[in-house]
Amino acid sequence: MLFLEPREDVAFDFESLLTGGSGLGRTRRWLALAAHLDAEVEVGLPQRELLGRLSPGEWQETDSLDAEEAALVAGLVDSGLVIADDERHAAHRERDDALRSGHWWPPAAMMHRLARWEGLDSVSSMEANEMTTAADLRRKLGPPPTHAAERGGAPDRVPLPRIGGNAFDAMLARRATCRNFDGGRALPLELCAHMLQRVFAAQSQVRVDDDTVFLKKHTPSGGGLHPTEAYLIVQNVDGLAPGLYHYHAVDHALEPLPGPDEPLERFARRALAGQHWFSDAPVLAVLAPRYARSFWKYRHHAKAYRALVLDSGHLSQTLYLSATELGLGAFVTSAINEVDIERGFGLDPLAEGPLAVCGFGWRARTMATGEFDPAEEVWRRTADPADEG
Repeated sequence: MLFLEPREDVAFDFESLLTGGSGLGRTRRWLALAAHLDAEVEVGLPQRELLGRLSPGEWQETDSLDAEEAALVAGLVDSGLVIADDERHAAHRERDDALRSGHWWPPAAMMHRLARWEGLDSVSSMEANEMTTAADLRRKLGPPPTHAAERGGAPDRVPLPRIGGNAFDAMLARRATCRNFDGGRALPLELCAHMLQRVFAAQSQVRVDDDTVFLKKHTPSGGGLHPTEAYLIVQNVDGLAPGLYHYHAVDHALEPLPGPDEPLERFARRALAGQHWFSDAPVLAVLAPRYARSFWKYRHHAKAYRALVLDSGHLSQTLYLSATELGLGAFVTSAINEVDIERGFGLDPLAEGPLAVCGFGWRARTMATGEFDPAEEVWRRTADPADEG
């Protein structure tokens, strides 16, 4: 799966300025992007043209190439842009085979691979660019697109009756992103288990054959396949050792995994790209789809990856509502360091990889980090000393 991108580098050019130009010099490069590689590869015109002549699906003997082409191919094989069948380059071949056998739609595979972060501190970046508040964003970026889209004038609108709310409406009003967790207050095991059972557990099974089983969960899923796994960072739950776990959706059980190569709290913050207001939640859940589970049905399908993204959205909303009903705070974020998470949990990014991280736990007593709660549905309630949630 190979894409070529023309990229232009712009730099100050004094000679251009002296001759009446813009003062900018532009240099164009060609970057080869391959979904089985971790980095882009710069190529020149001869390599680019040769790549265009080689088949992406049929093996070719090197003795059919002339000396110049053979030399170019040798360099492309070393970079992984051309696949060879010798032992020295087996790693590239195995990664390419894994990608092909996974039935990815090529643009989705490329987008997924290139969008992953590693070692990024998004909070420091926002602070350095003075873009941490809504006012900062307005000052730096100008006004956003309108908050309420309109398709026609106000006189043409058909007003709808406002319906008096019930208990579910009241719960929806309390659903908010928590940025203030009580990191020192342990979550009872029963409460943690209740959350996992609601959000991630199989509620029933449909067995078509011994090797073909479909699960029923509390959230919708593309094709009813439920490919998204929950990998947990457990930090403060009564009766559970802090560490990394995989949640078994059928057995409703936790499978302990080897710990990260750093303190757990540091790994949590690294996973969340420095978002310290989330990282002390008692339980963090990495939402990581198993691509083969979905692509088994949707092979090379243009909508398959989109369905995986929707799965994570469905799961995170169920987690929010479950936490709210149980008196807990919750969050979800896609601003994560996927590569660091994959390394920490031992995930193969071509087989399964994180799309988002959710978390839940007790709210803090005071708001140290601002939260979006304009109707004061959350903090007005938690300010009451009699409210233990």
